[in-house]
Amino acid sequence: MVRDRAGHMGCVICDLKMPGIDGLETLIEIGRLDPEITRIMLTGYATVESAIESVNVGIDGFLTKPFSNVEMRAKVRECILKKRLKQFISEQVFTELQKNGVSLYPMRRKVTVLFSDIRGFSRIAEAMEAERVSVMLNEHYFTPLDRIICDHGGMLDKHIGDTIMGVFGAPAAHGDEATRAVRCAMTMLKEMKQTNELLKATGVQMRIGIGIATGEVMAGIFGSPRKREYTVFGHPVNIAARLEALALENQILICENTYQSMNGSNFARIERMNTMHLRGMNCKIDIYRLIA
Repeated sequence: MVRDRAGHMGCVICDLKMPGIDGLETLIEIGRLDPEITRIMLTGYATVESAIESVNVGIDGFLTKPFSNVEMRAKVRECILKKRLKQFISEQVFTELQKNGVSLYPMRRKVTVLFSDIRGFSRIAEAMEAERVSVMLNEHYFTPLDRIICDHGGMLDKHIGDTIMGVFGAPAAHGDEATRAVRCAMTMLKEMKQTNELLKATGVQMRIGIGIATGEVMAGIFGSPRKREYTVFGHPVNIAARLEALALENQILICENTYQSMNGSNFARIERMNTMHLRGMNCKIDIYRLIA
């Protein structure tokens, strides 16, 4: 039923104990069919372990028997609201806000910043109806590449037109941010190659360029009482954006700091290119490219 009505269901409440596959497996499969559905686990056998397992696999809520209709409606509203909020702010930021309240004030952090952009997007958009462009971007570009950033431990910072900005190292750090960002970029290229095979019959191809830079930034909540967001500001952001603009189709360009921060990782072949002035910058930057 979920498969037939994907996109038209808002919430599924499922009992943990069921014949055949249990409720947790059922909700995991529903999430694969339609990630937009809010999924709530219902059980009379609540344990800390089952609650943790549910959260770890992305279940949106956990409701324990016995409960009243009022409690159930309140839980459904709470879970739906949280799920929607996570679409407007990064999941990492949401988690930090839950742990630390609103105290994500700007502070210095060493991060790796990634920018991805579709080459020749204006030309593609001019040749298509606006509705087709929005569907193509949402389904075949933003959705898979945003997921890849999160899968590699990065924070999805923002979309700027057809540009995706990801940050590795804030608000949560892992210690190998540069390596994660480069692996992420390689996976993004692989994903887009598969996507373009699927789109071949439509005559549309989305080829991307990626720029990556590492260094110290100010990371935290910026804005006014009317509009705030968690983001990063600093020289690495500008460098990553300039490298992305320089990158050719299906090319990944990285800066010297990113190359050095990878600590000799040999999962990718990297070639030094030129040392050059980037637009709007006084200093010269050593540029490297990844070779597939």
